[in-house]
Amino acid sequence: MSSTPSLALSRRQLLTGATGVIAISALPLSPARADTAQLQAAKLKLFGDRPVTEGRVDITIPPISENGFSVPLQVTVDSPMSEADHVRTIAVLSPRNPVAELVQFHLGPRAGVADVSTRIRLAGTQSIQAIAEMSDGSLWSASRETVVTLAACVVL
Repeated sequence: MSSTPSLALSRRQLLTGATGVIAISALPLSPARADTAQLQAAKLKLFGDRPVTEGRVDITIPPISENGFSVPLQVTVDSPMSEADHVRTIAVLSPRNPVAELVQFHLGPRAGVADVSTRIRLAGTQSIQAIAEMSDGSLWSASRETVVTLAACVVL
């Protein structure tokens, strides 16, 4: 007699496993997202309650992103980048990702130009917001909408 364990499944085990797989696959995928309160909390943590003015910031992001796992993003701020007037911080925020703060860049006058680029993950169609903090403490912002056809940040 052989001492090798049998790998055969009974019909009952097979049906039970198949039912479980079907049940799990039928559950809708829901994107994990930061809510409005988390977005406001991220802004408060980064910049306090200072007023944010629209302008001086430009966001370049594709209007349609086929894959939310790697979306190109470029943020440019209109600044002379001199010792007296330069960009200190650029923060990029997302209202639909699990964590509202996507990325934060720290610059100084020696950067020469306030232009940063990266790739980000997005949990679906949304409006990305970039906020730039200037050396005088003023805050400037812009937002840009992108349609994401395949979300990256999903949970079961």
